[in-house]
Amino acid sequence: MTKFLQDIYTIYYTKIITFKNFVNFSEIFINSLTIFMLACFVGYYVVLRVSPALHASLMSITNAISGIIIIGALITNDFIKLDYNSWIGLFSIFLASINIFGGIIVTNRMVNMFKKHKKV
Repeated sequence: MTKFLQDIYTIYYTKIITFKNFVNFSEIFINSLTIFMLACFVGYYVVLRVSPALHASLMSITNAISGIIIIGALITNDFIKLDYNSWIGLFSIFLASINIFGGIIVTNRMVNMFKKHKKV
């Protein structure tokens, strides 16, 4: 191994150890964050490959999933002690509620587009 690569590895591992000591992330948090990042990538590519005719049903399913996320976050979150896991749970509840209310508004507009209007 060259001297350059040894220096890079030394700097990298020194920074990681310093960062871990400063922030003190738990193993559960790192695993959850990894699963979340993978789910984001998989979800993005799944939605990207859906034909336009199926987008309405896909959006209604995502609204249902957002409702499940809110219920799961409310059940599993410990609001008595507010550590970083609790704050992430609150943030997920906030984002999922934005998704649900936005989906309701978009669905209402789509339904209004297909209603027959009375001619005056």
